[in-house]
Amino acid sequence: MSKEAILEKIREYQKIMLFRHVRVDGDCVGATKGLKEILRLSYPDKEIYLIDNEHSEYLAFLGPDDPDVPDEVYREALGIVIDTASVKRISNPKYALCKELIKLDHHINIEPYGDVSWVEDWRSSACEMIAAFYDAFRGELKINKDAATYIYTGMVTDSGRFRYEGVNGDTMRMAGLMLDQGIDLETLYSQLTLKDFESLRLKAHVYEHMDVTAHGVASIYIGLETQRRFDISFEEACSAISWLEGIKGCLCWLAFIECEDGSIRVRLRSRFMTVNELAEKYNGGGHACASGATVYSQEEAQALLQDADDSIKEYKETHEGWL
Repeated sequence: MSKEAILEKIREYQKIMLFRHVRVDGDCVGATKGLKEILRLSYPDKEIYLIDNEHSEYLAFLGPDDPDVPDEVYREALGIVIDTASVKRISNPKYALCKELIKLDHHINIEPYGDVSWVEDWRSSACEMIAAFYDAFRGELKINKDAATYIYTGMVTDSGRFRYEGVNGDTMRMAGLMLDQGIDLETLYSQLTLKDFESLRLKAHVYEHMDVTAHGVASIYIGLETQRRFDISFEEACSAISWLEGIKGCLCWLAFIECEDGSIRVRLRSRFMTVNELAEKYNGGGHACASGATVYSQEEAQALLQDADDSIKEYKETHEGWL
């Protein structure tokens, strides 16, 4: 489907509900909040809701979401699910009550859903798609500094500061369009980069306790005890994946984060080689070089790590120039 089909549905409905994925990140928060603000400005007579029980301390500076509404509001509404590859990852289960559903996503379309779908898996972020949606219909859609800040935040965080695969000239043009709205970059980057002292101690812990496999997979396991010791949130623990990047000879790096329910969230990152198929094997998925998975025991975690090491071995034996 096209952007035009989505705009037609938006015009048709008086009530619109926005949804995103579990374990929120900058992209899904920025995209949903950005689109909500664009729709609020463009159609002041419509009711636009963003209701989610999941919150992020890291992204709290972007402001709160809406309080819940009666189920009848959902039943009369158009639902737009953003940055969510599969229905099981939609954070608010009331999406199923909506009269019609739109999927707007930049992940590989392994699970099509919704009455209307707009998926562009070559995009660096869902926020880039929201920016492109605004750009395509600038005659009708309106934007302001707040909406642009939400969208730019998601573009920055999901692209690794515009370094990951998928970033291209169009990405930068969309980012420039957002910057034209007067974003306060100094404040924004301060919010994204300033760290509490405890997080720096955690960083030292990660470097002291990380492992590297025989063929070049860097990994760290952060259990509940460690999270409590350093008084960090789950999402702060997940951010440790970024500290494993840049080790010469390591083309893949994994962070295993223990959850309160006993499951282990795995963040997978890579350079050159793909990891999304490996993530799919372990209850996850995502982008070619940035994916997530979930395992349910130490044995399963070790199996994933071994599979990653085997993949690195094969890649290095069959490719050159991998640094």
